[in-house]
Amino acid sequence: MTLFKLSVVAMMGVLLGTLSPGAQAIEWQTFDPSPYSQSVTDCDREAAHPDDPNKVVPGRTSREMNLDTAIGVCRADLAKDPKNPRISYQLARSLTYAGKVTEALPFIEKAAAQKYPQAMFVVGYLYLEGSYASPKNPCRAAQLIRESAIYGRLAGLLGYPSYVLNGRFAGCGLQIDAKELREFLSKAKKSKLEYYPSVLAESLDVRLLQLEQQK
Repeated sequence: MTLFKLSVVAMMGVLLGTLSPGAQAIEWQTFDPSPYSQSVTDCDREAAHPDDPNKVVPGRTSREMNLDTAIGVCRADLAKDPKNPRISYQLARSLTYAGKVTEALPFIEKAAAQKYPQAMFVVGYLYLEGSYASPKNPCRAAQLIRESAIYGRLAGLLGYPSYVLNGRFAGCGLQIDAKELREFLSKAKKSKLEYYPSVLAESLDVRLLQLEQQK
């Protein structure tokens, strides 16, 4: 993630006029992996993401993956365990890196519908950025990334406030409240943040304080 310029604050003064005045407390959610097999599969070995909080092996970066192998084993493992969102996500990850995003989207959407936090954030990011030739849909992205934050995904806890403050969801008619954004940041900072995420969190805190003072 990158740090954003504080010049965005002036634009956000307009947005704050549309915010809901009485924010409700966030109802935090936790993904329960227990209904699904946690046994390590070949798909896990080949395609788990290192940052996935629900991975069952250390994971591989995209450069470390053999995509043909990963796609093959993930297809086979998903056929054996078709309801497992972890494997659905990992197949989608492999297909996306291989340039087959159209084929990947149904698998990652299925995992997101099962509230798999990594899938919710990643498919939201794909829709926001149009990465790997994904269809751009910023409003759907806002929904998914926010939900990943509610499920405690660190990328969502930091990413959602960043994208809001950068105006990436403008025009989506969202009822956004600065209090909610601050709750996301507060939860993120309770994690053991590495240096750059901690700098981003502090920067976003400053910007939120400035926005609140403009109300």
